[in-house]
Amino acid sequence: MTFIEPGLYIRNGFAEGPLADAALSRAARAGRLLDELQERAPMMTNGQLRDGVYRALRRFTQEQPPMCQVDNITALIRRGVCIDWPASDRLPCA
Repeated sequence: MTFIEPGLYIRNGFAEGPLADAALSRAARAGRLLDELQERAPMMTNGQLRDGVYRALRRFTQEQPPMCQVDNITALIRRGVCIDWPASDRLPCA
């Protein structure tokens, strides 16, 4: 096991500890939000959909997502493209 910082460790190529658990939780929640948006997209205005995508990405990254990314994902959802946001139970590290 490699110690990175308090609350984050690397073991067998995967992050472990409270910080890794929090990142996995954020990723899973962002995926659920995007799934909900895709289901409700036909009933939403473009502004509402864009705001929802922004909030989902912000939850995942914990900072302001690039607006081009928000706009691209919003356009894909609006066109009916299924956005798959898989969240695993382990956080791989490079």
